[in-house]
Amino acid sequence: MSITVLVVDDEKSLRDFVRRNLEARGYKAICAANGLEALAIFEHEHIDLAILDIMMPHMDGLEATRRMRESSTVPIIILTAMGEETDKVRAFDLGADDYLTKPFGVGELMGRIKAVMRRAQWAEPSPNRERISRGEINVDLARHEVSVRGRSVGLTPIEFDLLVHLMRHAGKVLSHHDILRSVWGPEYGNEVEYLRVYMGRLRQRIEPDPLKPCYILTERGVGYRFSE
Repeated sequence: MSITVLVVDDEKSLRDFVRRNLEARGYKAICAANGLEALAIFEHEHIDLAILDIMMPHMDGLEATRRMRESSTVPIIILTAMGEETDKVRAFDLGADDYLTKPFGVGELMGRIKAVMRRAQWAEPSPNRERISRGEINVDLARHEVSVRGRSVGLTPIEFDLLVHLMRHAGKVLSHHDILRSVWGPEYGNEVEYLRVYMGRLRQRIEPDPLKPCYILTERGVGYRFSE
């Protein structure tokens, strides 16, 4: 079954560029010119991945991302202008999975799409280790369920994979590079802002006091460590 990608940008030439390259590789592409059009399509079509520009009329990509996240965990890639770091962080805070900086080439586009779709699929659990527990955090790998202090906690696939990676290496300092390549994939390694946002999300979900974490500890200038 082909993957359906929603491509949203107010620049027709870019929409056509992305659509042509997707269709040439077997994807189905549906295009929209702004966030309002995108939401209308999103509500009535099965979408496997959304690619959203930030700066658009009527409704920008950030607001469209926020609204999509209210009802769906579909992978979202944000298109940003060169050097707009605040937009990237804001996009992650709202639930985006990745970003592409304009201008971008076909190879980078397809690489990011494949990486995001790969991460969106739940990994097969290890037959020898179906549960992991650290303190009051319990993870059922077979069911992809997490409970904290006896309460069920919902995580996205990448949040789940990140938590499992940290817990499996509890007590060990993991570098930014190691975490990115292990959780996001071999295409990544320098996107430290990803970790800052996702670690913040996990702390909000599992820490008794996210401002004073006792599980996910920051090793300044190096990476992170999950307490034993």
